[in-house]
Amino acid sequence: NDFMKSVSIAFKNEGDVILLIGETRGWLGQSLYLRDICGREEGAPPPVDLAAEKKHGTAIRDLIASGKVTASHDISDGGLLIALAEMAMARSIGATISALPAGVNHAALFGEDQARYLVTVPMASADAVMAEARAAGVPALAIGTTGGATLALPGETPLAIASLKSAHESWLPDYMSGKAA
Repeated sequence: NDFMKSVSIAFKNEGDVILLIGETRGWLGQSLYLRDICGREEGAPPPVDLAAEKKHGTAIRDLIASGKVTASHDISDGGLLIALAEMAMARSIGATISALPAGVNHAALFGEDQARYLVTVPMASADAVMAEARAAGVPALAIGTTGGATLALPGETPLAIASLKSAHESWLPDYMSGKAA
């Protein structure tokens, strides 16, 4: 593997297409959302399909090696919305999400289904990349584009990336100084 062909999680350009790779079922059992927002620890963790993990991981690695991907992030703790926020905060480039796999609901946004990734690709190559993923038997869905200073979801008030970064980066210093409960 050539480390020079690696990509980071940070959105790189305005106008790149955000692709969701893998299948979303909205698995909330044992998720951070269920624990931290709902105050419950219940249900089974998401099932792991090792064949899907390998197939999807190989597809992502091949796309990165080909130079077609500008950013990549696995979807794990916290689900899709947390991964999007982390990608946006990494370089202070926002995103407009226009489609979600299971509609706008908490399970689609925070479910921790396995074998999923977010990648960004230039607009001109998005259709070809999705066709390549699907030809490899890997689900791929264009969910939005990068750009601007907010993270905007359908039907929701856009969140300023600067506010997200401030909340994300200040909680530990605030906690240590006694400002946070």
